[in-house]
Amino acid sequence: MAEHKPYDAQDPFEMFRRLWGPLGVPVPGMTMPTLDPNEIDKRIGELKSVEGWLALNLNMLRAAIQGLEMQKSGLQQMQGMQQAMQQAMAAMTQPESKDKKP
Repeated sequence: MAEHKPYDAQDPFEMFRRLWGPLGVPVPGMTMPTLDPNEIDKRIGELKSVEGWLALNLNMLRAAIQGLEMQKSGLQQMQGMQQAMQQAMAAMTQPESKDKKP
């Protein structure tokens, strides 16, 4: 296990290195940039595939949200219709009860 150096207030990214370092995940932008164009092309390709995956997930999330919003709207409409029917039924039964009183 790698030993950590003490916290250095002069290095604002030390906290992120400590957080991500034990997980074996490189912190983006925290490594020395490469000078090899093939390596850069490889990284661009990897990042574009991640971008595509994230875009797909974002579109699926938006569709799920839109579906739930439509479901909520439909339920609200049905509840409104139910309340209107109950009010109409109540209005129809009230005059009958007045007529039955002697």
